[in-house]
Amino acid sequence: MAGCSSSPSQPVSPNEGRYQQQQDSKPARLPTLLEMTDPAPKAEPLSRGGNRPYQVFGQHYTPLADLTVFNETGIASWYGSKFHGHLTSNGETYNMFAMTAAHKTLPLPSYVKVTNLDNGQSAIVRVNDRGPFHRDRIIDLSYSAASKIGMLQRGTARVQLELIKSPAMLAQDLVNTRQQCYIQIFASTDNDKLNQLSAEVVQKLAMPTQIQATDGIFRLLVGPSTDKRQARNWLAKLKADKYPGAYFFDSTVCS
Repeated sequence: MAGCSSSPSQPVSPNEGRYQQQQDSKPARLPTLLEMTDPAPKAEPLSRGGNRPYQVFGQHYTPLADLTVFNETGIASWYGSKFHGHLTSNGETYNMFAMTAAHKTLPLPSYVKVTNLDNGQSAIVRVNDRGPFHRDRIIDLSYSAASKIGMLQRGTARVQLELIKSPAMLAQDLVNTRQQCYIQIFASTDNDKLNQLSAEVVQKLAMPTQIQATDGIFRLLVGPSTDKRQARNWLAKLKADKYPGAYFFDSTVCS
């Protein structure tokens, strides 16, 4: 659980001895604008790890796997170099330059909008870790996310959280996919690879993307679009670029 830390006044951390650094620290550089780009929110299946009840410092926590609506106000902190490269609670690798976060009970993974109430700046983060385990804090942001909402200097900020996408929304998203025009450009069991391709399509072709998962297969879709002419133009551009195998996810809706 990368989001937790210890101090002389606290019980011994469950992560004691796991990290090379005793205290967390800032990296040598600031995040780039690309690294602070909000991820595209999408409903993903529950991670195999990080969604069962657990205990830290004698406190019991029960993740809210079926959550579809959630708002919370409190104090945010951030975590950086000490945890960079180590596994998060759901088994991914923590990257302090990615737009991610740790929360005690939100389903993993889920997407949350975080708004700094002191300056109005906001960011969307993908929650893939557990923490922070300080009683007065509700979320631990990555270095990039903390930088985007302007809280690096103080280290903490008053924030409001709003759940945008969660695993419980996956079924409804699949229904919506069949009612709107989408273009499938790639399918794989490697979700990380599809996230990279998704970022490339958004940056290079300025098209909206979503990743849908069914039975362990992840599908990278461009869309949605309710304009059939726009959808046909998107398909032509994708085929002319590096996706000659792109096709309408449901030709009866798009044609």
